[in-house]
Amino acid sequence: MTKIIAITNQKGGVGKTTTSINLAASLAATKHKVLLVDLDPQGNATMGSGVDKNGVDFNVCEVLLGEKTINEVALVAGEAGYMLVPSNADVTAAEVQLMDVARREQRLKTALADAVEDYDYVLIDCPPSLNMLTLNALVAADSVIIPMQCEYYALEGLTALLETIDQIRGAFNARLEIEGLLRTMFDSRNNLANDVSDQLMHHFGDKVYRTVVPRNIRLAEAPSHGLPVIMYDKSCSGALSYLALAGEILRKESAAQSPVPA
Repeated sequence: MTKIIAITNQKGGVGKTTTSINLAASLAATKHKVLLVDLDPQGNATMGSGVDKNGVDFNVCEVLLGEKTINEVALVAGEAGYMLVPSNADVTAAEVQLMDVARREQRLKTALADAVEDYDYVLIDCPPSLNMLTLNALVAADSVIIPMQCEYYALEGLTALLETIDQIRGAFNARLEIEGLLRTMFDSRNNLANDVSDQLMHHFGDKVYRTVVPRNIRLAEAPSHGLPVIMYDKSCSGALSYLALAGEILRKESAAQSPVPA
């Protein structure tokens, strides 16, 4: 059964796109069929996957407007092993046009319905704001991964995001759940980071992934080469972290699908 996961945080600069690209590549490396949907008009997930965002014939804009299907738009993400629905600045225009469309929050869900059987996992890289694009992602998704830095304003921002998810669950998508919270750009030498991490563990328990993504220069360099970090430097700490995250997600999914002993 296909799992659709939105990767989101209303705060920018928390490693959302980095997580989208590298989790997609790590899941693909474990022989799973993965589709990454770039829903951010900045197109960073597209470029970081080795695809020229301005050189594509079609992108997620046409999907949202109902002009193309997911399968017509999806591209092979270089040698990374996953498929990509690209994005660029055209998507901003699509968002404006959607404001006058009936059931505008359902457009991505409707589009994915015809494609999900081709994939084990669909990951959606959301914009760093709550807008019509993010709403489409959360309505389409089964669950949400929230990347976050362990810093001063993180918990306040997380509270606002969780309230938003609750509202969407009540109004549009009753099945939406928190897949997990991912600590990114983590520096264990930083006392504040450790304090915030402890608070997350205390309040959210097993919703916090055991995997922690450290600050890692190779992880930061990889997008400029259009590569996931496991293809840029598979032995670096960033690559190992995202492979560990993929393993954690797969084990959780396996456990959830296993029958409970009588």
